Amino acid sequence: MSENLNDKLDTATQALLQRTTRGRQDFETLVIVPIFAVIAALFLGGLIMLATNVDLATIGESYLALARGSVGSLPAISETLTAAIPLVLAGLGLALGFRAGLFNIGAEGQLLLGGMAAVMAGFMLEGLPWIIHLPLALLAGALVGALYASIAGWLKASTGAHEVISTIMLNLISFRLLDYLLRQPFIQKEGRADPISKSVPDSAELPRLLDWLDPNLRLHAGVFLMLAAVAFVYWLLFRSKIGFAFRASGENPHAARYAGMRSGLIIIAAMATAGALAGLAGASQVLGVLDRATPGFSAGIGFDAIAVALMGRSHPLGVLLAGLLFGALEAGGRQMQVDAGVSIDLISIIQALIIVFIAAPLLVKAIFPWGFRQRKNAKGGSK
Repeated sequence: MSENLNDKLDTATQALLQRTTRGRQDFETLVIVPIFAVIAALFLGGLIMLATNVDLATIGESYLALARGSVGSLPAISETLTAAIPLVLAGLGLALGFRAGLFNIGAEGQLLLGGMAAVMAGFMLEGLPWIIHLPLALLAGALVGALYASIAGWLKASTGAHEVISTIMLNLISFRLLDYLLRQPFIQKEGRADPISKSVPDSAELPRLLDWLDPNLRLHAGVFLMLAAVAFVYWLLFRSKIGFAFRASGENPHAARYAGMRSGLIIIAAMATAGALAGLAGASQVLGVLDRATPGFSAGIGFDAIAVALMGRSHPLGVLLAGLLFGALEAGGRQMQVDAGVSIDLISIIQALIIVFIAAPLLVKAIFPWGFRQRKNAKGGSK
């Protein structure tokens, strides 16, 4: 009796220790590795500036300007959050696809067409009250993004076409399709010869949150949409049956099929959900910031979102933190250029360096070994 009790206690203790170790590993992966990656990227960015004949005083001023432009004032925080909203939304969709074993490169196209659909729903449904009009415009963006991404999912499920190739091709199609739509008389703004859409009416715009303090503060209600999307994707991935199917298929598709999961349906559902989030990102950008659609209005957000999803380790909370970081780099980069005269291209270099370090966590741990707990192997040694 006592031996059975001791065995049960040992088993429970080991389970608790494993859970603690796993929690520590998740914390290191999602928080500590990215922090050290940013530090290393900023250090290398400084060395690059030194190599291009930028003096130490200017380097210091540029990094101070980066901080001021991202979190140094209320306008800076507003710009950081505004830039982060579409990055996080699109990054969540990509992260969900990664979890399902799908490398979706098509967020840019899904974002463009989703934003275009939201604009069209905005000016074509004019006259509705905002409580109906705004949700319909957002829903239009999400649905079109989902349908467009589903094409790649269907191709993979039915023919085995690789989603990387099909989503890249769909991106190219979306660029030209957007140019075509913007020149149609029922979409193009009256009196304009250039490709630009009609403006979104006030009833379909995401309301600005801080304009009562300063009309120039662009932070809008999309920030609540972003936080709701993070909570939804977390629930979907870790608390729902379909989320379990996504993760199981991503970890081992053969085992998932053996367990009776319908792989084709999982692929299409994962791609559609990812596309809906990307379309929602486009809708938030046009309804909250731009007020209309123009060629390339996404400004590469769909491609930047790939880096956000990778940096966030395909975890919803990690994607949120990564999106905020990239939003801060974008907002602070403009201030760097104004205050210190440093090229905005340096921000792209720093972002690329961050991704390099994130992609090589063992390198980060080798550079900063004191920042990580040394785990012991079965023989008592450390590893």
